[in-house]
Amino acid sequence: MAYSGQVTVGGPADAHELTDLIISKVAVGAMENNAYLLRCRATGEQLLIDAAAEPATLLELVGDDGLVSVVTTHRHQDHWQALREVQAATGARTYAGREDADGIPVPTDVLVDDGDTVTVGRITLTARHIVGHTPGSIALVYDDPHGHPHVFTGDCLFPGGVGNTFGDAVAFTSLLDDVTEKVFGALPDETWVYPGHGNDTTLGAERPHLAEWRERGW
Repeated sequence: MAYSGQVTVGGPADAHELTDLIISKVAVGAMENNAYLLRCRATGEQLLIDAAAEPATLLELVGDDGLVSVVTTHRHQDHWQALREVQAATGARTYAGREDADGIPVPTDVLVDDGDTVTVGRITLTARHIVGHTPGSIALVYDDPHGHPHVFTGDCLFPGGVGNTFGDAVAFTSLLDDVTEKVFGALPDETWVYPGHGNDTTLGAERPHLAEWRERGW
């Protein structure tokens, strides 16, 4: 079956099978968080984006092939509730944005800045530091050499708008500015977007609404 990106808590993972990379998406926890397992086809190495909740579910997804790293997109609790258990079970190296690491109660092995790269096997992800939802949120971009880019946005970008800035107009402007410059400004419409909650989208589907989001203020 073709990948849809539509997953539900308690349901099966959905796998987006690319030429060099398999992306498995699963929904976990009371806030229906998305977690993404990336597997390099050439080496079998695996990386998890957001050990959000339900460690048993995530470890079952990882399987017997182990986990080399876990990236936490930002400091909010619903994105790291299973991190301690997953890291302890796998020995995975932990990554997080530099400005958010002190809000994550599991030590961060690698502090990530804008433009840094994270590798899994022969796959390279480029981090983009996006300020507004939290001070140190990061998005991760995989520029597929065989197709279009893919971006894991955490809670910075969703279908229909940017992430919650909790009524803070300055934070909203910062978030929308960074998303506009570092995501929409750098990547084509074909780019597939994997958010921290809910369904996937593409930049092409969202780009026409940027001015509308700025006008409405959320």
